[in-house]
Amino acid sequence: MAKIKVKKVKSAINRTLQQKRILESLGLRKMNQVVEHDDTPSILGMINKVQHLVSVEEIN
Repeated sequence: MAKIKVKKVKSAINRTLQQKRILESLGLRKMNQVVEHDDTPSILGMINKVQHLVSVEEIN
């Protein structure tokens, strides 16, 4: 299964509670924090909801 790197690039201030909870469930709490996840449909769905706050990079 492929891996992806997710980096928080924008603040969650003035965002909805749902978006804040999605960021925390992805493991992103601080700015510029990077986490690795498997490329699963549930993770991709969460990333899609907060795509304006994160950057995504595929790992080979």
